[in-house]
Amino acid sequence: MMERRRMDTALLVLLMGHLATALEVPLDLPQPPTITHQSPKDYIIDPRENIIIHCEAKGKPHPSFSWTRNGTHFDIDQDANVIMRPHSGTLVVDISREKADHYEAVYQCTARNKHGTAVSHNIVVRQSRSPLWSKEKVKPIVVQEGVSLVLPCRPPAGLPPPIIFWMDNNFQRLPQSSRVSQSLNGDLYFSNVLREDSRNDYICYARFPHTQTIQQKQPITVKVLNQDPVDERRPTFLIPSGSSSSKVVLRGQVLEMECIAEGLPTPEISWTKMSGDLPAQRTSFLLYQKMLRIEKVSESDAGDYRCTARNRIGSVHHTIRVTVKAAPYWISGAPRNLVLAPGENGVLTCRASGTPKPSITWAMNGIPIENSPKDLSRKVEDDTIIFTDIQTGSSAVYQCNVSNDYGYLLSNAFVNVLSEPPRVLTPANKVYQVIKNHRALIDCTFFGSPIPKITWFKDASALDGDPYILHDNGTLEFHTAQTPNGGKYTCVARNFLSIYENHVYLEVKEPTRIVKQPEYEVVQRGRSVVFECKVKHDPSLTLTATWLKDDGELPDDERLVVDSDSLTITDVTENDAGMYTCIMNTSLDQDSASAELTVVERPDPPTDLELTDQKKRSVQLTWTPGDEHNSPIQKFLIQYEDALHHRGHWHNLTEVPGTRTTAHLKLSPYVHYTFRVLALNTVGFSRPSFPSRMYKTEAAAPDENPTDVHGFGTEHDNLVISWKPLTAFQSNGPGLCYRVMWRQKSVESDWTTVTVANNSRFVVSGTPTFAPYELKVQAVNDHGVGPKPAVAHGYSGEDLPVAAPENVQAVVLNSTLAEVHWDPVAHKLIRGYLKGYKVYYWKERSLHKHNPHHMEKLILTFSGNHSHGRLPGLHPFSLYSFNVRVYNGKGEGPVSRTQQFETPEGVPGAPPSLIVTNSNLDTLTLKWSPPHDRNGHITGYTLKYQPVNNSNELGPVEELALLANETSVTLPNLKYSTRYKFYLNAKTVRGAGPAISQEAVTIVDEALMSQFDVDVGEGSTQTSHPIARSPPRRPPHKARPVSPFGNVSSLLRDDGAHISWEYWGPERNVFVEYTVENSEGEEEWQKELVNGSQKVVLKGLKGGLSYRVRLVARGHHDQPLHHSEELLVTVPAVASRQVDIATQGWFIGLMCAIALLILILLIICFIQRNKGGKYPVKEKEDAHTDPEFQPMKEEDCTFGEYSDNEDHKPLKGSRTPSNGTVKRDDSDDSLVDYGEGGDGQFNEDGSFIGQYSGKSGSRDTAEGHESSGAPSPINAMNSLNSFV
Repeated sequence: MMERRRMDTALLVLLMGHLATALEVPLDLPQPPTITHQSPKDYIIDPRENIIIHCEAKGKPHPSFSWTRNGTHFDIDQDANVIMRPHSGTLVVDISREKADHYEAVYQCTARNKHGTAVSHNIVVRQSRSPLWSKEKVKPIVVQEGVSLVLPCRPPAGLPPPIIFWMDNNFQRLPQSSRVSQSLNGDLYFSNVLREDSRNDYICYARFPHTQTIQQKQPITVKVLNQDPVDERRPTFLIPSGSSSSKVVLRGQVLEMECIAEGLPTPEISWTKMSGDLPAQRTSFLLYQKMLRIEKVSESDAGDYRCTARNRIGSVHHTIRVTVKAAPYWISGAPRNLVLAPGENGVLTCRASGTPKPSITWAMNGIPIENSPKDLSRKVEDDTIIFTDIQTGSSAVYQCNVSNDYGYLLSNAFVNVLSEPPRVLTPANKVYQVIKNHRALIDCTFFGSPIPKITWFKDASALDGDPYILHDNGTLEFHTAQTPNGGKYTCVARNFLSIYENHVYLEVKEPTRIVKQPEYEVVQRGRSVVFECKVKHDPSLTLTATWLKDDGELPDDERLVVDSDSLTITDVTENDAGMYTCIMNTSLDQDSASAELTVVERPDPPTDLELTDQKKRSVQLTWTPGDEHNSPIQKFLIQYEDALHHRGHWHNLTEVPGTRTTAHLKLSPYVHYTFRVLALNTVGFSRPSFPSRMYKTEAAAPDENPTDVHGFGTEHDNLVISWKPLTAFQSNGPGLCYRVMWRQKSVESDWTTVTVANNSRFVVSGTPTFAPYELKVQAVNDHGVGPKPAVAHGYSGEDLPVAAPENVQAVVLNSTLAEVHWDPVAHKLIRGYLKGYKVYYWKERSLHKHNPHHMEKLILTFSGNHSHGRLPGLHPFSLYSFNVRVYNGKGEGPVSRTQQFETPEGVPGAPPSLIVTNSNLDTLTLKWSPPHDRNGHITGYTLKYQPVNNSNELGPVEELALLANETSVTLPNLKYSTRYKFYLNAKTVRGAGPAISQEAVTIVDEALMSQFDVDVGEGSTQTSHPIARSPPRRPPHKARPVSPFGNVSSLLRDDGAHISWEYWGPERNVFVEYTVENSEGEEEWQKELVNGSQKVVLKGLKGGLSYRVRLVARGHHDQPLHHSEELLVTVPAVASRQVDIATQGWFIGLMCAIALLILILLIICFIQRNKGGKYPVKEKEDAHTDPEFQPMKEEDCTFGEYSDNEDHKPLKGSRTPSNGTVKRDDSDDSLVDYGEGGDGQFNEDGSFIGQYSGKSGSRDTAEGHESSGAPSPINAMNSLNSFV
């Protein structure tokens, strides 16, 4: 029956559990008191300040307050030192007239109104105490080195207990280690004492945290003696004593256990839990493993713990049994307030636990429940009070008291019987903002009695089930908010009394994300560093950037500059090292990223250099490394100075790894050593250390002989023996000299020996020519001879070879390549080191009668023991001679018999010139010269030509085959006013050679014909400057040889006329000659020598004149053998740059005056017009009609595309049309339109290369037909001005 009753009760509790939800009753509704703030149970006060005992409560009506002291009523009005704050139960005790200890007692506060009474827990008020140390005379402690020692502290009892630490007279903490440590009770333990433990200022300090005072014990003097050595011993425990002990700890507190052992050598401590594993997350080891600390102790931490002390002599164990007790603690939280409507049911639960199990008592309004008025709706069962069909008037405050031997819990929970319609306490139209993909919570804080039912709506649809979660307190939860979740939400609260609606809004924002994080930086001191922190965030949220250093604020330093997305640190110091964190905050979220800054610098120099283990040939060097400045030392460099032989100079001796601080140095005899050490890290070498003391080694015989022993001859009958002498450091002693030995190899002879002073060579005379020798050089000093020397080999001096190669012959491979063969010369006839063979060859003559002879000899050298070689770059159709010679280190031998060979025909070179003459409307005459390099018999010429339209597109190609003896041709039936491009090449039986190209325009006036220079090579075009024209026709001269000059062109610049050409003749005396165009007679030609060059600048030419320019090659007697075609160069009259008058002051003033005059005339005109006058504007306009005629429209011709890569600008200067008027508009024709103006280029030899350029679109439309006419002379002159 009793068991069934318990089951019914449990079921009732489950069914009504949701009713136990604590509701926040609005303060405008009647409710019993609720304690909101109270002082702690154990309240320690500062005796120097007024005592404040807190007690705050709320209720409707507002409660009144009363106090008990030590269980009896405390009449506040009777104590003048005590006042109660208005509308509060807090007591304020004035201790200015009464000591604080007078008010040490147990206090309890009571808050009551007509609906019930709430009580506080017991508040035990005690004043803090920091008593002085008792006066005592501390005697000095004298102990033997190696024994254990305990220095007692025994601080005075304080409230709360003091914090103990040991310091010296300078207020510096005494160092602790595995040998010396402080126990929990404050005593200082020495596992064994050392001589350095002797001191007279062991001082124990006690700091009382509540009053912030420190008390000091009298200093203790310890003197350690070193009389009899103490034997090593196994460990024994100083604390705790015995083999086992026990300890009680309360649940939730900190468990601290210590084991301190003595022994020699110093024992090491270890811990284990015998009944299980130590809780890794809550366990820590302190004081060099002597203390085991477990935080937040639970029942599972009970058991046996073993500490072990061990040294090499033995070990000892101690077991600590830990028992865990528990003061009462809530299982499911303290009882919660209960709000019920009349006729409802409810439950108050006071569920707690503890060790030992606590007892539970109930009270109502501060009175034990068994003494309280009876209530039929109330039923008490152990830790539960059940209310059934509760009625108005049953409101009260119930107290639950849970206690055992280790403490108690006291909780107030009221039962408030109300009948209230629902209301929503969340502000209307509240806007909630949440980050996308985060959890979202929308509040609907409500109240009502009975408890209202909450329903959520969005867009008239009820929200229920996944992905929504409705909590008991009315909050609507989204697991992960997405953009579509944003919008208006409606919360509806209803009970049987009424319905209440409230609207709120949800906005889903984009998350804040750092897209570029700061990176780990290693920076040298004095440099700058930048940490980037770029972020992406929702633009509707305000972003705030914060930088931290080591989780704290950045230092206030102007070197640290914070921008919107970066942190810059200039002139970095070692103090700047640390972890830097950028935090990007919005009102909803944040993102952070961290990066470490490591500041490095060259290491400090090593110190404390010492020399030990000193021997004749070695010494031990030790040192102390300097600060490595965050960059590990990679190695140490050891250097030495030899004060005897090389004072002031330091030499590298050896290197050791950065982990070592000692080096075994091998030394040489007869040296006065001083050492120093440098440390190297990633930044660089440190400064050198201070030098060590000097270490002198004794003299000895040489350890080594000279190296690089060589034998060679400078004359045909001598032998020079050379070697690399020993340094003073290698001499090992005074009196260094060398024993030189030699003998002829392959001949039975004894060694010849001489002793020479400290030198590096010795000459042996009277030797046979180029004979092999064996050589030895040995070092000797005053203390003996060096080791046995090694044998070197050499030869005596060389002489010229005495024989020439035999059986010399040639094999022709093609028109430009032949292979020469010969028999090698016997080795004995070479009389020296064979260097190779030299082939001398030269062109005797061309096999063509028109080509000049060439006699220049060429040499090809074939190194080593060759018997053949190839001769490249030969001229086709030529006769060559050659011979071969052998050579050695002394020189060349006799010449072989001279042989000859002929090269076959090849393709010819390009014709050197192509000139256009007799240009008419539909005919042109072309003249050319035969190729200079015929390379065979010319069999004919091929002429190709094609028209070029205004868009630089090429038309169809016409081809003519011409005879070999022709040098001109007239082309009939050409289109008038049309530009043509011509290609001419010569042919031999081997094929066609490269072509020369030319362009011309069919026009009426020959003087204005477009003249272009030539370009040798297939598929390329080269045009000259517009001023370079063919000279006027003259009566024919006497026939002369073909000119070796080609591609003669000119270009006018500020520094003069630049003349360039190509020359392939044999003569070396080449001149450029020039004279004024109208002058007659050869005596008026001026000349300049231009040997070896292919360009020259003619300076001092007079403006406004035209000059005839030619190239002349002269023979030995200054006879003109060849000269080029003449070039006409016209120098413009205006040699200086045109001045832009628009920037001149007088011009600006004149324009202002004219503008003012026009303004006055306009004003007068306006006045007269208003008076009825007339102004003949139309006549004025007619008088200024443009006289330029409109061009006649033709059919546009279009051929294949022909364009240039260069863009050209119009030339400067005025234009003169055919009617004689000068215009500056776009209707003028220009040589620029034919590619002769604009940007030019030059070959490597300086010759000008014109470029073709098409017209712009505007010119194609407005003047496309007019531009096909011939350019005027004035335009050509203006084109020249643009280059000057």
